Amino acid sequence: MNAVQMAVTDGVTVAKRNSIKILRSMDLLGSIVFMPVMFVLLFGYVFGSVIDIPGISYREFMLPGIFTLAVAMGSIVTGYGLTDDLQKGIIDRFRSLPMSPAAVLIGRTTADLILNVTSLLIMGIVGLLVGWRVHTGVFEVLGGVLLLLAFAYALSWVMGTLGLAVRKPEVFNNVASVAIFPLTFLANTFVDSARLPTPLRVIADWNPVSAITQAARELFGNTSAAMPVHDVWPMQHAVLASVLWIVVLLVVFVPLSVRCYKKATSH
Repeated sequence: MNAVQMAVTDGVTVAKRNSIKILRSMDLLGSIVFMPVMFVLLFGYVFGSVIDIPGISYREFMLPGIFTLAVAMGSIVTGYGLTDDLQKGIIDRFRSLPMSPAAVLIGRTTADLILNVTSLLIMGIVGLLVGWRVHTGVFEVLGGVLLLLAFAYALSWVMGTLGLAVRKPEVFNNVASVAIFPLTFLANTFVDSARLPTPLRVIADWNPVSAITQAARELFGNTSAAMPVHDVWPMQHAVLASVLWIVVLLVVFVPLSVRCYKKATSH
């Protein structure tokens, strides 16, 4: 068995272990799955009647943004899980086994990808109940879901790198929250970025979260010709911009995460 096959095989085993661990951590599972559902209900019913989106209901406009928020929050599990395993000595046990070092990272990110699939499924059902609808074909919808999951997977490597750099669960939670919330709220997730003041609009338009959200809206058919036209490239070519962001994040953070893992376990 070559190194790649060994990494994949061992990664699947570690992914099963991490998935079981997540299912047994109801507090962690609840915060990742049910917090976005709370956002759906809160923003849908509280702000849905006061925020006007030309040509489309606010709930249809909002749901793709909630999906992006959910997968971004789900990526935190990767970093937290790695720091928790480091602190409890689980990583040291893995090192004593005849397994590929890359399997730990592959298994961790894969398990969290499965968690994001569950989260999107639950939110999709809740969204349908509150009035969200898709207006495109099956292939476009599948494309939107796959794009969201690919972004979730790329962010998992980012959070994995961050977790391996700080190495403590408490510190990681604080740092990750500081990073995720501005990233997801200073975007077009809940309001059209055209309504923001110019400095904030520029940041929001070039935010990768905005590109993913806009791409999901287009692929799900949650847009309207009456909405303001954006004159920036990421918003005009949201799907392509999203793919480029995902590729860049993976190219940068996969090797960086592996490097941080080797450094964190080199004692």
